[in-house]
Amino acid sequence: MRLWPRSLFGRLALLLLLVICISQATAIFLFRQDRAALLARQFGDTKIVQLKSLRAALASADPSITSATLAHFGEAYQARIVPAGEQRAMGGRPQGPVLAELEQRLQEELGPETEIRVQPAQKLLWIRLQAGDRAYWAGFPLARPSDDAPSRALVWSLIALAVLLISAYLFARYLARPLRQLNRAVAHVGEGTLPPPLPETGPAEIVNLNRGFNHMIASLRQTEHDRALLLAGVSHDLRTPLARLRLGIEVGMRDEAEREGMVSDIEEMDKIIGQFLDFAREDRDAPTEPRDLNGIVAPLVERQRRSGRDVSFAPGTLPLLPLRATAVSRLVGNLLDNALRYGREPVEVTTRADGRTIVVEVADRGDGIPADQVERLKRPFTRGDVARTGASGAGLGLAIVDRIARMHGGSFDLVRRDGGGTLARVSFPQPELKPGA
Repeated sequence: MRLWPRSLFGRLALLLLLVICISQATAIFLFRQDRAALLARQFGDTKIVQLKSLRAALASADPSITSATLAHFGEAYQARIVPAGEQRAMGGRPQGPVLAELEQRLQEELGPETEIRVQPAQKLLWIRLQAGDRAYWAGFPLARPSDDAPSRALVWSLIALAVLLISAYLFARYLARPLRQLNRAVAHVGEGTLPPPLPETGPAEIVNLNRGFNHMIASLRQTEHDRALLLAGVSHDLRTPLARLRLGIEVGMRDEAEREGMVSDIEEMDKIIGQFLDFAREDRDAPTEPRDLNGIVAPLVERQRRSGRDVSFAPGTLPLLPLRATAVSRLVGNLLDNALRYGREPVEVTTRADGRTIVVEVADRGDGIPADQVERLKRPFTRGDVARTGASGAGLGLAIVDRIARMHGGSFDLVRRDGGGTLARVSFPQPELKPGA
């Protein structure tokens, strides 16, 4: 069992809880000690005045004082008075610093012959008085602690403890909230997305940390923009000479086999440049519209079938989804090109609703992808084993698919298919229905 929390919030809350409990227990202990000392001193002051008066009354009384007279004095002074020597069991010597201090004060005020005895069973405090040439024992009931004051003190202590604990909890959450925000932002960066700027408020250390993180995100965003601009410029500039080169080959070359080979190479280069342009595009600013996913997939499948490729489509019953249609069309097209280039036909495309998720799957019958290579192939400019697939490319197709899927709040997975091949699955979240919709 782990008692020490793992999170900073848990550790801070536990530390504050321990400090508050220790301080509260110390305050209660000191309060009880001070209260007991105060009550003892008040008791001593009251009894000294009372005993002086009683001693004076006993000293001035008739020497042949009777039991009735002593009982009368006892009623007047709320004590039990017996002559010294008649009471055999007077109890034991006082124990504890409070009664010892009381005995010392009584001896200083009433004389050194003053003694104290305690009878716990009868709850009596016996004090020996010297009244003239006669000695008496005066038994006073021991003061019982008030039930009201401790209960009120306990209630108020519990209220104060609850207030302090709630305050400590809220304070710990306040301190840990910026760190949780930073943790989520770092996770977004690790997933390849740039989070919005963090608030630069709170303690100075958190402000400096968030300011540095925001500066880093701004630099990454500028780098991404510059990289996209570079790719778009280079791709655009290359397409013009490629078009002229292809035109020259079509017009001037007579060797059919050589001409077809060069045209194929030019088309491959054009596809790579097209991937550069697709990767450089920022579709995040494009508005989303309610679209039928089947209506986007079907024309792409039909185009491949008209080209003579063995591609089938099994559409499911789907609701309308908020999609960036151009970006999703690019996603499905890249999945089809990837399946036809690196896998083997037949290629099967399906769409279905899985709970609150809409799924589009593209499956081929190629050699499949090892599980440890899936995440690597989602990175830009990464290709599979060329010797195994026998194909080339820029390595941007799956990176584009992954980026568009995450742009729509979805996910992209590659899994091995039963019976051989690869299954590419893209999942889109279905939006929550608004009340009354």
